Amino acid sequence: MTIHILDIYRSSNIGIFLKSNEEYLLVPNGLAKTKIEKLSEYLSVEQIEISIGGSRLLGPLIVMNNKGILVSRLADENEIKLLKKSTGLPVERLLSRYTSAGNLISANDKGVIASTLLKDMENQIVDVLDAPVEFITIASFNQVGALMVSGNEGSAIHPQALDEEITKASKILKVDVEPITINRGLPYIASGIILTKEKAIVGSLTTGPELIMLSRIFKL
Repeated sequence: MTIHILDIYRSSNIGIFLKSNEEYLLVPNGLAKTKIEKLSEYLSVEQIEISIGGSRLLGPLIVMNNKGILVSRLADENEIKLLKKSTGLPVERLLSRYTSAGNLISANDKGVIASTLLKDMENQIVDVLDAPVEFITIASFNQVGALMVSGNEGSAIHPQALDEEITKASKILKVDVEPITINRGLPYIASGIILTKEKAIVGSLTTGPELIMLSRIFKL
């Protein structure tokens, strides 16, 4: 099983502080070098130290796939320039009054699931992430980016997602979508897992059964 267990800032909610695609792992400025070395050694992806709007809470403020990156409108020009230079990907501020881009959008390279709050952002989302988008709620919540983790091999979703929501998500992402929890029963999947191409890191509270299910869902 290629899933590693690690906490960040003594928290199992690692997805609040880290963000990844299959090639890059974004880590907060000032994260301990020993922790960065552990992450780098295990995931074998390029590390980029960055903040968004001066914040170390990267997960809620960034959405990314292997084609592009959308960041919160709170991001400053230097942060955007660093992301562009380091990844070579299109990087834009999400032009919405809602600042938590990562909590409102979940994407792989085949499709994008976005909150119904962002319907007026369809053109920008499609242009930057280079994939079709579907606007849905999950278990009556708008924060779909916090309730899903979308990989190119599979996707995990809030355990109370409706069958029709799972079907829609699977159709747009073009992968199997399965309900699951993280960190001993938490339904906010994105808060507890970082996914790259062939490996993942989860928070330390994640149970054995959750690890087995994650391994199956993401084919790790």
